[in-house]
Amino acid sequence: MTTTEMMTLKTEPFVLNIGPVHPSTHGVYRMRATLDGEVILDIEPIFGYLHRGVEKLAEERTYSGFIPLTDRLDYISPMSNNLGYCLAVEKLAGIKVPERAEYIRIIMAELQRLANHCIAVGSFISDCGAFYTPFMYMFREREKILDLFDMVCGQRLTYNYMRVGGVSQDIPDEFLPALGKFLGTMPGMIEEWERLLKQNEILLARTKGVGILPRETAINCGISGPVARGSGVNWDLRKNDPYSVYDRFEFDIPVGEVGDCYDRYRVRVEEMRQSLRILQQAMQDIPAGPVRAEVPHLIRPPAGEAYAHLEAPKGELGFYLVSDNSIAPYRCHVRPASLINLTALREMVKGWKVADLIVIFGSIDITMGEVDR
Repeated sequence: MTTTEMMTLKTEPFVLNIGPVHPSTHGVYRMRATLDGEVILDIEPIFGYLHRGVEKLAEERTYSGFIPLTDRLDYISPMSNNLGYCLAVEKLAGIKVPERAEYIRIIMAELQRLANHCIAVGSFISDCGAFYTPFMYMFREREKILDLFDMVCGQRLTYNYMRVGGVSQDIPDEFLPALGKFLGTMPGMIEEWERLLKQNEILLARTKGVGILPRETAINCGISGPVARGSGVNWDLRKNDPYSVYDRFEFDIPVGEVGDCYDRYRVRVEEMRQSLRILQQAMQDIPAGPVRAEVPHLIRPPAGEAYAHLEAPKGELGFYLVSDNSIAPYRCHVRPASLINLTALREMVKGWKVADLIVIFGSIDITMGEVDR
């Protein structure tokens, strides 16, 4: 008997449940992984623990009455959820939004993108093993954004600020000076994170070449947002299908090359810089005027259907509405970026180890409230 034959061990695959209550599952989500030792052979995503029937609830509420429930979808980016739903109702009912309201909406949407990416990058770095230092650095800057949200609507998590036809109220006098102060300090904070992380040898070892999502696979799976752009898909609805007044702003779309965890991380950091560019322009150009169109309390759109989408921080967020000329949607369906982006996880983790699974999963950036609805 040869030495090789003597050293060969017979192994059998076994199943490991990760979650649903686990600090690295980013919510109540379970991964049933089939392993050969530490190597992942297959993975079955199991969700539904947070399902609340939000789309069905929309059919029992008025068009305006559903706005607060959109906050509970992606609860890391509620402003974007508010905006996406209002865009769909406005398209369905043919409502024109005042100029000032459009600029305020874009300011809120880009601040929300910054806040989302602070959480996305910070928690991702924690998943890579950095414990809490980078996360708390980014959480600190997110708190400054929440101060701005608190200033305009009195809330720090579920905002309910957007309205069909505009926003609930105008920004206070102190908001723009506070925003200007934030825009003055945030670029320096991003540079500080870059010095800490960009060339960190542990981060590079954990993310470079890990969890590659090929460009063709990303397109075929309908992946969007930073996950798709990290794979080289140059697609951003703010440029490719402009909504609101995004066509008035100058900004670039960061795109990766390899499609690995590192590229997805880099795209989000660069997107933060571009959001600062948009915010600077919007703050300078914001016009005077009303912040909400004259819209009846009970909106009754003509019978028909409409779909509106926007570039949310996690990808394409869409709302499909059907009207039967009543005061409530006949049907409502959400196109959630988190759920669609999650569909590629199985292909991304095969052949990698359990420790890599946590890093790959964290690089997708999902919110389970949006996945389950």
